[in-house]
Amino acid sequence: MAERRKKNVTGGPRSAARLGAVQALYQLEMSDDPKIKMVIEEYVRHRLGAEIEGEQYVDADADLFADIVEGAWQRLDELNEAIKPCLSKDWSLERIEAIVRAILRAGTYELIARPDVPTAVIINEYVDVAHAFYERTEASFVNGMLDKIAKAVR
Repeated sequence: MAERRKKNVTGGPRSAARLGAVQALYQLEMSDDPKIKMVIEEYVRHRLGAEIEGEQYVDADADLFADIVEGAWQRLDELNEAIKPCLSKDWSLERIEAIVRAILRAGTYELIARPDVPTAVIINEYVDVAHAFYERTEASFVNGMLDKIAKAVR
């Protein structure tokens, strides 16, 4: 698998909210005792729009961030069930790297719960998030998966 990388991501507050949401969902999944309200508060107060390790993060849309994180975490089983049928038969959701799972869950949440956001916008935004961490292969995978999921749920 390609080496994970962290690139400077440019974009507006909504793009920054999506990137932060993916990071928060990853953190929640890796936690032995996930506390969603605490994680959301930590990101809103200390990470979104902050300078961390010399990188200045774009101010994020805190409401969109909280909606994605809380909605995706609360509907995790539903999202997983929407994602699984779109995987190749020899792949399981658990086999996918945790960051990619977080991207797919956040994108699937928006496809299901945010009909106000156009499908193409959701897919493009999460492909951009994938590019923040990975090379082309993973971003292409995210693109294909979200396209399949969108056709199934919208």
